Amino acid sequence: MQKASGWLLAGVLGTSAATSQAATLEERMAAFEARTSAAEKRAAAAEQQTQALARELQQLKLAASTQPAPTPVASVAAPTLDSRLAKLEARQQSMEKQNSGAHLTDGFSFKGYARSGLLVNDGLGGGRGGPYATPAGSVGGAVGRLGNEDDTYMRIDLSKEMYAQNGTHSKFTVSIADGVESSNDWTASESNLNVRQVFTELDHLAAFKGNPMFENATLWAGKRFDRDNFDIHWLDSDVIYLAGTGGGIYDVQMTKDWRSNYSLIGRNYGEFSEGGVNADVESYVLTSNQFFDNGQWQWMFNAIGSKKNDIGTRSNEAGLSPADSGLHTMVANHQKNFFGREGFFKTALLYGQGLGAEVKNVGADGELIDDARALRLALYGETPIAPGWRIGPSLLAEQSKDRYVQGDDYRWMTLNVRLANEINSNFEMAYEMSWQTMDLDPKGYLQRNAVNGSFWKFTVAPTFKPDLGDLLTRPELRVFASVMDWSSDLDRYSTTDAFGKSDFNAGGVWQYGIQMETWF
Repeated sequence: MQKASGWLLAGVLGTSAATSQAATLEERMAAFEARTSAAEKRAAAAEQQTQALARELQQLKLAASTQPAPTPVASVAAPTLDSRLAKLEARQQSMEKQNSGAHLTDGFSFKGYARSGLLVNDGLGGGRGGPYATPAGSVGGAVGRLGNEDDTYMRIDLSKEMYAQNGTHSKFTVSIADGVESSNDWTASESNLNVRQVFTELDHLAAFKGNPMFENATLWAGKRFDRDNFDIHWLDSDVIYLAGTGGGIYDVQMTKDWRSNYSLIGRNYGEFSEGGVNADVESYVLTSNQFFDNGQWQWMFNAIGSKKNDIGTRSNEAGLSPADSGLHTMVANHQKNFFGREGFFKTALLYGQGLGAEVKNVGADGELIDDARALRLALYGETPIAPGWRIGPSLLAEQSKDRYVQGDDYRWMTLNVRLANEINSNFEMAYEMSWQTMDLDPKGYLQRNAVNGSFWKFTVAPTFKPDLGDLLTRPELRVFASVMDWSSDLDRYSTTDAFGKSDFNAGGVWQYGIQMETWF
């Protein structure tokens, strides 16, 4: 009897739950239908308004075309008609823009970069390396990246663009990135997922219309990396990288051949305690970026300040007082050809002192001391050298001293050549040769030892891609084999870097792999 009662109660409760779920589903469907109907009505009303404006505009244009030439008395009314026509045209354009942005996907764009691959050493173990694997990599000395990467990295940029009724254009962008070295499919515990950018831009501002200096300018605020950063892709090294949180203005047209960018961004160097409360050590980078001769010449100047970055607040890893200010400058030439041939070529000379002695990542290194000085040269380009062959040479070199400890000295130079030979419409053979020399004396900073020597690498990479004719065309699917070797002295630079490990030391290392790389 009790068992039958239980079945009866379960049946009643089950029926009640099913009835409740059905009612909830019906309510949700009804609400969805109501929202859809309301959206359709709004869209229909907007379309009717646009059509009405178009008819009125057509009638006015017809009236204007048939109106006789104004007499001295009637001339006062003519501007009124012209003014009305102009206002109606502006309203019509605004309505068209509003209607075109009525859907979520209108004005939406999706861009990204990704690479992922498997790296295997000649003992069938996990490969080692990376573009900054050498001792010089600790101070920015990159080497060739082809056949030398064992990570999965991706970045996606999501943007939404809109137009206001007055014609002002706005764009919101958010960038999400992640990077791991694991080959597993689920890497949540190792993820470095990060929001790299979140900012908004305004351009074609109605308030600037008619002002030749500002009418093409773009205002921005938020967290971002600078629009005019540029890099040597085959080294995976930015030539200049300015990033942080702040705001600025792009494309102030000073003269016909001179435009200017200005920005103020903030960065953090850590925390300090003040009155028992933890606060951030803030640094600020004030940037002037000038472009001349249609962008062929560039002069960038950065002033960096960090009032709390001193021995009273924090010390660097050597126990010394870090700098609380710095200066940084760069002169660059952007050629749209390769010394008169098809292709491009870029040259940049960078100098910094104090906090500016990190010449690539501007303002990013809070460990530098006041006496730090650095000078860097970057040269790179791309051009065809024969039918079906393209070459991308690059040189990156730097000398810096008194970076983290008085008397330290870092000197390095990288020469790199990327070659591609087209076999058919979707297949090419890619080759990369890298050589780096270094003379590093860190004076014991981070328990690192003085070393002097060189590194070289050669990679062969059969590559598939959708189209050929450019070293930078992506996506690419490639398999590769790399051989590398270096001076044995470099193995003792540090106990925490890749060199000197039992399975990764001087004497010759072979590595193999498969990788994809894409951007759009």
